[in-house]
Amino acid sequence: MLFGKKTSTPQNSLVENKKSVLRQWLDAGVFAIIAATLIRTFVFEAYAIPSGSMEGTMLINDHLFVSKLAYGTRLPITPLALPLVHNTMPFTDDKSYSDAVQWKYHRLPGLGRVERNDVVVFNAPDGDTAITGLGDESLDYYQVCRILGRDETYSRYKIVTHPVDKQENLIKRCVGLPGDKLEIKDALVYVNGQAAVRFPHCKLNYIVHTNGTAPATDDNIELTQKINNSEYIYNLASDQAANMKKAVNVISAEPYIQYPAGVSPATPGEWVFPLDTTNYKWNRDNYGPLTVPMEGTTVNLTSQNIALYRRIIRNYEGNTLEEQNGKFIINGKETTSYTFKMDYYWMMGDNRHNSLDSRYWGFVPADHIVGKAMCVWLSYGDGGMLADMRWKRLLRGIHSLEK
Repeated sequence: MLFGKKTSTPQNSLVENKKSVLRQWLDAGVFAIIAATLIRTFVFEAYAIPSGSMEGTMLINDHLFVSKLAYGTRLPITPLALPLVHNTMPFTDDKSYSDAVQWKYHRLPGLGRVERNDVVVFNAPDGDTAITGLGDESLDYYQVCRILGRDETYSRYKIVTHPVDKQENLIKRCVGLPGDKLEIKDALVYVNGQAAVRFPHCKLNYIVHTNGTAPATDDNIELTQKINNSEYIYNLASDQAANMKKAVNVISAEPYIQYPAGVSPATPGEWVFPLDTTNYKWNRDNYGPLTVPMEGTTVNLTSQNIALYRRIIRNYEGNTLEEQNGKFIINGKETTSYTFKMDYYWMMGDNRHNSLDSRYWGFVPADHIVGKAMCVWLSYGDGGMLADMRWKRLLRGIHSLEK
């Protein structure tokens, strides 16, 4: 009662104000999508390990949480995109975004910086051009071009281009920071003249010499090749290799070095960055030395070292580059040097003989960094989620798993 008078709400008004069940579910769904998109963009993102390049620290079908806050959230570069998917529509190979609008690279302040030995998720540096088509995504466009030639590659496959934030996501370990001098000797990494940390689960191919009897192994030991009755090649983690050396019928077990220092692979599919076999006779096991570029530092450009920096100058930092009779013209001006606009990183997989990484496509620019791998929230084997759950890996931090 209001001022002695009865008030009432018309029945029709109640009907109009009450949302239908369908409308309530629709509103809740829209809110959930918006909230999930904001969390995925600015806070953390779920990521699944698709290949064995990080074994044995990370395993195929490990599902991770990747922190965007750790290094600072990268603001969207391609804002017109379908939410909750990366670069293709569900169940198709069509793009899930429009590159009609492209924003400049900006990153919010983070909780820290990329540190040496961090496990990092980033956009593939060579993912600006990619082979697509259901079942073909695992093929590397640039490697295929080197093997088949560009014309044959385009005739066989569907080729797409992606902006930075829509290039495929990769996960590797940061081995080299900006300014680091890096070298690989007989498959072992050296940074600034010091041997890099070797984690217990980091893998290499080992050649195992026996007394003629095959070593007794379990299902976790991968036999790569049987050379003869006394020589075998196994893909072993550091701790597995130590146990292999103790086996009674094993004479020796040493890293398998496919190519010695100073020898480039004969086949283009095995060439390593910078893909200049005249000036850089490097291979996956004997590589460098080279210095990882740092923002603000300047290098002198020569016909011998330009292969290291072409992609940085053109693709990553957006300049024009012409090479004429040994001279370099950047943005229309002749120059003998170049100053880097961004920091760069050197990323490698823990499964060193089964990883496409910086040895093959070079430096990772700062604007390609997505976030830091933090913990495993779900993990299962080939048998599927219900039948083959890896319970001991659930809710384990990355630094715990790598010990």
